[in-house]
Amino acid sequence: MFENLTDRLEGVFKKLRGHGKLTEDNIQEAMREVRMALLEADVNFTVVKEFVAAVTEKAVGQEVLSSLSPGQQVVKIVHDELVALLGGQTETLRLDGRQPVTIMLAGLQGSGKTTTAAKLAARLKGQGRRPFLVPADVYRPAAIEQLQVLGEQIGVPVFASTPEDKPVDISRRALVQAEVKQYDTVIIDTAGRLHVDEVLMRELQDISAAVPLSEVLFVADAMTGQDAVTVADKFNTDLEISGVVLTKMEGDARGGAALSVKKVTGKPIKFVGMGESLEALEVFHPDRAASRILGMGDVLSLIEKAEAVVDQKKAQTLAKKIRKNTFTLEDFLEQIQQIKKMGNLEQLMGMIPGINKLKQVKDAPKPDAKELSKTEAIIRSMTKKERAHHQIINASRRQRIAKGSGTEVSEVNRVIKSYTMMLKMMKKFKGKSVVAKGGKRRKLPKGLVR
Repeated sequence: MFENLTDRLEGVFKKLRGHGKLTEDNIQEAMREVRMALLEADVNFTVVKEFVAAVTEKAVGQEVLSSLSPGQQVVKIVHDELVALLGGQTETLRLDGRQPVTIMLAGLQGSGKTTTAAKLAARLKGQGRRPFLVPADVYRPAAIEQLQVLGEQIGVPVFASTPEDKPVDISRRALVQAEVKQYDTVIIDTAGRLHVDEVLMRELQDISAAVPLSEVLFVADAMTGQDAVTVADKFNTDLEISGVVLTKMEGDARGGAALSVKKVTGKPIKFVGMGESLEALEVFHPDRAASRILGMGDVLSLIEKAEAVVDQKKAQTLAKKIRKNTFTLEDFLEQIQQIKKMGNLEQLMGMIPGINKLKQVKDAPKPDAKELSKTEAIIRSMTKKERAHHQIINASRRQRIAKGSGTEVSEVNRVIKSYTMMLKMMKKFKGKSVVAKGGKRRKLPKGLVR
């Protein structure tokens, strides 16, 4: 996400930080490079022009030029302007007011509306709401069936529409059924076209007039860049959208759509699709996205992902095992499974501040989901006794484990070595205790004992 743009901007700001003092010429040169970086990222030309002008005006102020670290000041200005460009503040769904809340998804064919409808339903269900999916795309083959299958996967009811029904009638009847069955959120998946046409717009307008909509979300493929922004503007003009969902953001190395759509349409990005799994729909946070663009990471999102998959009771049990030095290969396996639940490893790594600099280092370790799966297979090929007492795993047992997991003995050795090194690291967290908040005594690592 934003990888190409991040690399370009980091190069620009590295030059700026290299100057002890900045001049207007230094800043003008840097802004020319920022301008090129944004245009190469497929950001709207007018948006780029206004952005660069705003940054330049603030950066050449006397307060910046005379500061002790002018390069960092300029980076801060760029960060603040990026936040504003991306929407300023986090925008959430309007879920209060008339119940059930009705949300219509609109967009071109192939943008990912149907999958997004299911992802949104799964997210709302996880928040304690009772969503109801409505397939109103009667033109695309198997569109109705696709939503029914997805609804079954996430345990969300789906309205029984047929290709012979009219989308407006489907929407009306679905709303009545939602009221009867006390579903509090209706999500309508509409038809798309390969391009914007009058028939599509008229149909969406008819649905909008027939049922009270709380939200009209325009769904667009982020990787189409400026095309997505142009279509979003057209939909907003004809339909009055309330927000944007950008899909396939995990594969968008440029970020042109994300950086342009709010400025062009005036409507915020509310969600981004970050993968194919039905959990991979995230609230869009402009400040966090700006930090990632500038290579500062996104620690808050990383923490939220961890909190979403970590079982607190299991975490407490694990903490006790670490303190008592009883952390087994079974526990190691459980931690691997928790990491996999958090999502794509490269995406997680991208949230760590400064990770882009590590990527530039020769022979730097790279995240590899295959290695995690291989480690998982190796541990699963061990007996319960072996997982609990790794010391008994001799040469013959290692050969059996390798054969059972479809790996080499050297790979089994590597897993056991990684585990034993982890045990040694954990032992270092045994030292003198200190009094923490609340009067509880906490252990300090040996290296931190005074």
